[in-house]
Amino acid sequence: MSHHNTILSQMLKLIPRHEFDSLSHQHDGKRRAGALSRWSQFVAMFTCQVSGLSSLRDIESTLHTQKQHHYHLASQAVSRSALGRANETLDYQFFSALFGQLYQRCMNRSAKQDFALREKLFSLDASLIDVSMKLFPSANYNRMKAAFKLHVGLDHDGLIPAFIAVTAGKVSDQTQAKLFKFPLGSVVVFDKGYASYDWHASLDSQGVSYVTRMRDNAKFEVTASYAIEADSGILNDETICYTSLRSSKKPLIPVRRIVFHDAELDKTYVFTTNRFDWSASLVAQIYKQRWQVELFFKWIKQNLKLKCFVGLSDNAVMTQIMVAMCAYLLLAYLKFTSNFKQSLQQMIRLIRVNLFIRRSLAELFRPPDKTSALSPQLGLFYA
Repeated sequence: MSHHNTILSQMLKLIPRHEFDSLSHQHDGKRRAGALSRWSQFVAMFTCQVSGLSSLRDIESTLHTQKQHHYHLASQAVSRSALGRANETLDYQFFSALFGQLYQRCMNRSAKQDFALREKLFSLDASLIDVSMKLFPSANYNRMKAAFKLHVGLDHDGLIPAFIAVTAGKVSDQTQAKLFKFPLGSVVVFDKGYASYDWHASLDSQGVSYVTRMRDNAKFEVTASYAIEADSGILNDETICYTSLRSSKKPLIPVRRIVFHDAELDKTYVFTTNRFDWSASLVAQIYKQRWQVELFFKWIKQNLKLKCFVGLSDNAVMTQIMVAMCAYLLLAYLKFTSNFKQSLQQMIRLIRVNLFIRRSLAELFRPPDKTSALSPQLGLFYA
């Protein structure tokens, strides 16, 4: 029988240690001997994510009972005090940089989007992560609650996060979106929360296409109308110019306005885009793809540790969130490179109960053999 390291060890080997250590040296410089290493911090926080642990004490106890595996994990013994201190003092931006490296590796192995679009498609959105107002006063959102905000640009090639930022809850979606740099020739789809006309014009000048919904109170004038496809649900297809006082002070471009009626839901949607060569029905289909980012938020909140935090500082919270995003990319990379048929949810469930089992990853995700004969010991035999 061949020897295998633990499932946890095999997953962590997907990250090249020389790249990880080089990144650590760039961000942290030379640290004192005996301090908890970045790698040990990551091993502990990654274990927290894939095991669903809820406190520093749980992490310490879990790793303490698996001392025999520390050698293959290349990890130090982790105490809750050392881990808490590392999460509080070591800049979370290190894990943002690690996320960027993991995304590049995933992007090179991910499958192309199922949606029939030649350009690379991104969905942009943000989601609140509620925290205690008493414990996190700096994350004050309103008089009723405190929250951090997770901003995500989802790459539809593989449905993986390409852009990630964590801010206080009050930071507007538009403020962070303007800091993301989308590739030339890509397409970005977003909702009404990003209704910043000058940013839309900026995207156009950068060679980035966009599809969004128009606000109900938008002021505009129609400068051209186009023919409508029969039985397509399209009610209007036209070129408009914004006419509000604020927009008149900015160098805005004409945009395309499309009114679409969804017969199934009996709802009417108004879309705007800077692309005039697409069919109106394609614009409506592109916006429908934005739902994938909503499903992404739902998945990470259900399967990763983003509701219960093991630290009480802003840096500790952001560290935990960024490690969660790195864990998601590791799961996605494992799926891309191994061609497993299971969903990510099935994968993390299997990993969670087999984390410290010595078994190959391929065997773990292989469907059970239904044709294998039952052992005679399981049957009852009569003379």
